[in-house]
Amino acid sequence: MADTRPLIAIVDDEQSVRVALHRLCSAYGMTTHTFASAEEMLASLDERRPDCLVLDAHMPGIGGLGAQTWLREHGITMPAVVITGRDDNELRDRSIAGGACAYLCKPIDADILIRAIERAVGAGRMGTDTRSA
Repeated sequence: MADTRPLIAIVDDEQSVRVALHRLCSAYGMTTHTFASAEEMLASLDERRPDCLVLDAHMPGIGGLGAQTWLREHGITMPAVVITGRDDNELRDRSIAGGACAYLCKPIDADILIRAIERAVGAGRMGTDTRSA
């Protein structure tokens, strides 16, 4: 029997954040794969594509917004939730314009994050637009 649990790619350069988000998503019945960089996550896409990305906006290398741009340039549509330590209207607008369904500031409320991921996964599986203002 195939595993129907959603696969969530957690991309954050802080190990403590990756561990906390992994535990949270796992508690809600999601399968996770964690990555310390956007480059690491992008390199893994040939193996299996996640149902949703949780992307840190600010990381060394291309970062979360760079990953969104790379995916778009390569014709890959994948719902994303962007997380950041900085509440910035320009960054929020760029994230949403890049296809993010949510933009959340750290520290992240667990219930809000889980709802955003569930909405993204559901809409992604149905092929609908997940972006919100």
